[in-house]
Amino acid sequence: MSKYFYPLLIAQFLSAFADNAILFTVIAMVIQSDTPPAWYVPALQSVFLVAFVLLGPWVGACADSHPKAKVLIVANLIKATGAGLLLLGVEPLLAYCVVGVGAALYSPAKYGILPELAGHRDLVKANSWIEGSTILAILTGMVVGAKAADQSIGMALTGTMVLFLVSAATTCLLPATVRKTLPVGSKIVLFYREICQFLASPRSRFAVLGASLFWATAACVRVIIVAWAPLVLMTHNASDIADLTLFLALGIIVGSALVPRLIPLEHLRRVRIPAYLMALLIVGLSFTGSIWSARIVLLLMGTAGGMFVVPINAALQEIGYQSIGSGGAVAMQNFFQNVAMLLSVGGYTLAATFNVGPTAALFGLGALLFLMTFGVVMRLPAERVNANRE
Repeated sequence: MSKYFYPLLIAQFLSAFADNAILFTVIAMVIQSDTPPAWYVPALQSVFLVAFVLLGPWVGACADSHPKAKVLIVANLIKATGAGLLLLGVEPLLAYCVVGVGAALYSPAKYGILPELAGHRDLVKANSWIEGSTILAILTGMVVGAKAADQSIGMALTGTMVLFLVSAATTCLLPATVRKTLPVGSKIVLFYREICQFLASPRSRFAVLGASLFWATAACVRVIIVAWAPLVLMTHNASDIADLTLFLALGIIVGSALVPRLIPLEHLRRVRIPAYLMALLIVGLSFTGSIWSARIVLLLMGTAGGMFVVPINAALQEIGYQSIGSGGAVAMQNFFQNVAMLLSVGGYTLAATFNVGPTAALFGLGALLFLMTFGVVMRLPAERVNANRE
């Protein structure tokens, strides 16, 4: 593994920590307000995701045509600006959207730089470290952020700003990486052509659809838990919800650590097994009624989820690196998975308006994930899975 991988790991941890600290700070702001509307938390999730969808044609091209380390620095500065706007009292929906813009720019550069720092043999391992450290950052960030916000919103927002700036400074240790010369012309047309080129093979289509399924499910589970936990488990503040989701994050760390030996890139089809398990565990969560049973189910659910998404991310990066560019591939992945996340969160919001409870929503989500995984896997020819490369 390249020595430059470790500054990236530290910078990613700090940025992801701050991402989740600011999310739970905003959730605390909503909980502490007087009678927040039921649609507000899903709306917060949606405005964050919209940036990934709208900026998809540009952020991937930006990551591939500029040194990715510099792109990471700019992205962190944009996130810090969003935190500053929240601190100044700007409408959270607008300020959190600015954080989403920074995150949309950050993601393709973060994942796109991995194939440049790690070769084919170490790519799954590098992804495992990145995913594991990211989930550790999510775990600690959401707990610390929620507890800090329950004490002082201003203190929590100031802390996230500092972390984004320290992450940007750490990124300065990374080398100037490969830049790709992009065709001139409309970025939207180029993005459309890259999508057509990338999705030409069954393996790449499977990876894109699989990643979209995972993140759509994860986003919906996170939003449902905000409504489900107070109703079923009698939680009362942001810290209680953050403590509960600790176990989901711990599970993803475990799954990310186990997966390099169990699911190499040459056997991508194996991800269907943890995907099915994740679906069944979501259904199982709808039947739980105590704190510890929910924690155990969330731990197992996270383990299955980590084993599901890490090989898919690695496959997307390698295929993209060899074809349209790793930054472009990640931006395209972000586009599809964030469209899927918007649809899933929007679907739950719509269901909630028709008085569908969070317990029924969890059951339906798990069943839908199981059926859709089956449909996606059936479209991946078995003979292509055993190929070492596209």
